[in-house]
Amino acid sequence: MGQVRILDGRDVENNNEDQQDETEHHGHSKIKKYLVWFKIAILLVVWGVFTAFLMSNNEHVEELKLISVPKNGTERVFPITTAELSRIGLSLTGAFRLQEAETVQDPHQRPPPLLEIYVERIYYNESGERAYDEIVSKIWKLDLVYPEFLDTTRETHKAHQFQLKPLEGDYANNTNLTELSLHFVSNIDAELPLQLSIDESPIYKKEGVIYAAVVLCGLYVMIIWEIVNRTFAAIIASTLSVGILAALNSRPSMVTIMGWIDVETLLLLFGMMILVAILSETGVFDYLAVYAYKITNGHVWPLINCLCLFTAILSSFLDNVTTVLLMTPVTIRLCEVMSLNPVPILMCMVIYSNIGGALTPVGDPPNVIIASNSFISKNGVNFAIFTLHMLPGVALVMFTSYIQLRYKFRNISDLQFKESPEVEELRHEIHVWKRAAASLSSYSKDEELVRQTLMKKVNRLKRSLKKKMATAVEPAINYQQTLESLQAKYPIRNKPLLIKCSCALVFVISLFFLHSVPELQRLSLGWTALLGAIFLIILADIEDMEAILARVEWSTLLFFAALFILMEALSELGLIEWIGNMTENIILGVGEESRLMVAVLIILWVSAIASAFVDNIPLTTMMVKITISLAQNNTLNLPLQPLVWALAFGACLGGNGTLIGASANVVCAGVAEQHGYKFTFLQFFKVGFPVMIGSIIVSTGYLLVSHVLFAWH
Repeated sequence: MGQVRILDGRDVENNNEDQQDETEHHGHSKIKKYLVWFKIAILLVVWGVFTAFLMSNNEHVEELKLISVPKNGTERVFPITTAELSRIGLSLTGAFRLQEAETVQDPHQRPPPLLEIYVERIYYNESGERAYDEIVSKIWKLDLVYPEFLDTTRETHKAHQFQLKPLEGDYANNTNLTELSLHFVSNIDAELPLQLSIDESPIYKKEGVIYAAVVLCGLYVMIIWEIVNRTFAAIIASTLSVGILAALNSRPSMVTIMGWIDVETLLLLFGMMILVAILSETGVFDYLAVYAYKITNGHVWPLINCLCLFTAILSSFLDNVTTVLLMTPVTIRLCEVMSLNPVPILMCMVIYSNIGGALTPVGDPPNVIIASNSFISKNGVNFAIFTLHMLPGVALVMFTSYIQLRYKFRNISDLQFKESPEVEELRHEIHVWKRAAASLSSYSKDEELVRQTLMKKVNRLKRSLKKKMATAVEPAINYQQTLESLQAKYPIRNKPLLIKCSCALVFVISLFFLHSVPELQRLSLGWTALLGAIFLIILADIEDMEAILARVEWSTLLFFAALFILMEALSELGLIEWIGNMTENIILGVGEESRLMVAVLIILWVSAIASAFVDNIPLTTMMVKITISLAQNNTLNLPLQPLVWALAFGACLGGNGTLIGASANVVCAGVAEQHGYKFTFLQFFKVGFPVMIGSIIVSTGYLLVSHVLFAWH
């Protein structure tokens, strides 16, 4: 006879709670399932849009034509095939004076010769006779080189878009009665050869800016809310931007797209990743972390201060991407031996890397663009002057950023793991084993067997993790015992390999330092890193290249490549030009007495905010042109140097605003993720954006005060 169990009130209540929890869990999983399907549907729509655009339009190929403009004011007329156009794009290659050139290069103070270009429309009557003609566009004026320099100057590319006056009256209904032609007039005392390309359906920049903003917002939505992987988000956004160009009849060729990718940066990253991967085999990163633990006596903030200060100084003279690649593994190991969470400390380190990079012309790519400009260098901005003017501002920014970061992480618990070190170490180990298993393919029986073995290991570690979480946390041992344990656990594992790595690093870093001397810039940073990697592979006699290449952060390299394509496509759509034009118009609209102050503020803040959300390399290139044009405008009478310092501070410090604001941020996040520590866009934004705003406020004050003192002096 079976036993009957009588349920009391407490049992009934527990059962009800269990059923309620199960119902809630089922409801949450159902909502999550719907969200996943919604995400897939949206991504499929986006995929369908850019696929349709790319399939329905051919690549836009420029038809290059050669013409010769007669000397001394004689017109050269070039017919346009289509009459009913509202705008025309014109690309020219010829002997034009660069914007960076001096205003007058002639000892006799002759004004430079001019080339004037405009569009004319001819109207015919019903009998086919010419009725009249009129100029239907603004005149585009270009400075030419002097006649005696025509044979020796290098070719310069110029592009312009003519907005045409619309047809009116009866001619609007019958476009066959009109013709369009380009007119070229120069006052140079010589024949002027030109290479031209006409685009009869150029992008309408007002619409292009809207499309560019939508694509950029889409990228940030995908990254901020982690809808898809960061690299995949960049691939989707870059492909969509190319698809939009195709829809606007400006689809770039594959050769053009490959030219948009900054191979120099990818080569630098690739070479340094190989160097760091081989160097990590020696155990030197673990050893340095233990040594740092020793000299700071295990105290957290002294150690963070040393780490950030060293990173900032190193970033001043090396490219900050290189610095971050070298410092991130050391920082991670250091945090692990001190039972600290590496994520907030890595964020502090990369923020200081970007601040330190602002100090010298070689520390950050925007500074390289600014300092290498011929017009800026001719106006007294050399390595020493640049560093001297930036030093007080950078020092102030470092001090205020330290106060902000110290306040942000005022509780030491914010820098520590929420659980015991043993539990966090097990979580990290599980993540590493999972990645190892996921990296194996199913092509062969042996690989499948290894993957199953790795997953069994993961399951065993998960069971151990549950037991660890259920047990009480043991009290921590003292500093001396910890130090002795760490020194025994992390010695230098391979001294001969360390010596070889040191030789390669000395070679690479020496050439990096020599790169700061303009007369010795024979090798670019990318070539230097690649040659250093090849040198080390030869010295170390490495035969298993696959093991080394597996350590390269390919997803980070692919993310950079996609980002380069995206930013160039957005530039083609007119986004960067729109930012530049808005900046210039605001400055020109201010009264003369406060024009310099407003110009400094606008350039600083616009370049900073924009650099946080778009790549700072094309932005800096555009802002340099605006800065020079403002300094060259005789009616404004603005000095060049304060504008240059404003641009340098804004473009470099703005990179701290978001995770993808600077190359160093992306590299640090990629290396940290490879080690099992992921920090999200929002995590970095909460720390970096307030620091960026504080930095820009401080640098604004520094620039205004220094200008007042300079003017008073």
